[in-house]
Amino acid sequence: MITSPVTATSRPGIFRRLRLNYTLSLGLIMVAVLLASALLAPVLAPFDPNAQQMAVRLMPPSASHWLGTDGFGRDLLSRLIYGTRPTLLLVSLILLLAIPCGLLVGIAAGYLGGGYERVLMRITDIFLSMPSLVIALALVATLGPGLMNGALALAFTSWPAFARQSRAETLALRRSEYLAAARMQGITGLRLMFGHILPLCLPGAVVRGALSLGGIILAAAGLGFLGMGIQPPTADWGTMVAEGSKVIFDQWWVAAVPGAAILFASLAFNLTGDGLRDRLDSRNEH
Repeated sequence: MITSPVTATSRPGIFRRLRLNYTLSLGLIMVAVLLASALLAPVLAPFDPNAQQMAVRLMPPSASHWLGTDGFGRDLLSRLIYGTRPTLLLVSLILLLAIPCGLLVGIAAGYLGGGYERVLMRITDIFLSMPSLVIALALVATLGPGLMNGALALAFTSWPAFARQSRAETLALRRSEYLAAARMQGITGLRLMFGHILPLCLPGAVVRGALSLGGIILAAAGLGFLGMGIQPPTADWGTMVAEGSKVIFDQWWVAAVPGAAILFASLAFNLTGDGLRDRLDSRNEH
């Protein structure tokens, strides 16, 4: 009996490959849950996240308050849902600031070489040697707490990883036949850097960004925990953990609920980044 040579693993199409990549699929589902929570917060939240009801403060999970209430009687489920918004906005701002800066430095260093490369890479090494959270705290203390200042501070310490990766990819591409053909057509300088090298470095930067999001979320939560992030009464997971830590031995759910949300978000982006890396790695095609 003759069987068809076409198997499940040889069928073309990106959707089939995504279905086979369970890590990426699970990560995307979890990210979709976060995005849906942020976009549909007014619909999903059962209460006003900032409404205080001192008569029901520190209530355990119940039928009326599924995840309990905090020290001001605010519904934890509502604050958890609304807390998705500033968290996703913060990490989006960080990536929008860090990725372009890192790509610019890395591509310039790899393409120009010589003294330019040494200077740019030594600056990058200096930033890499600094403890990122400590530097971010110092910057936020100088600029003042808030969403934008927190994003600037964390982006200031996040770009070196993108710079080193894009520099390594540019060095590998600099003597490639692809760029040699572009030079033969008279394409040089900035046009070559941003028209030909940048598109090839961008997928790696996207994967690096997805893998970095878990750490960025933890750093953002750390700023909120120390009172340097998003300010009350806006719902923020790090601030919620800080408030719950004061009563963690008696009312454990106040800190456990936002802590679980931070874990969920970090895991979602780590799985997504890991899955993207496997999909974009040519060694995993077979």
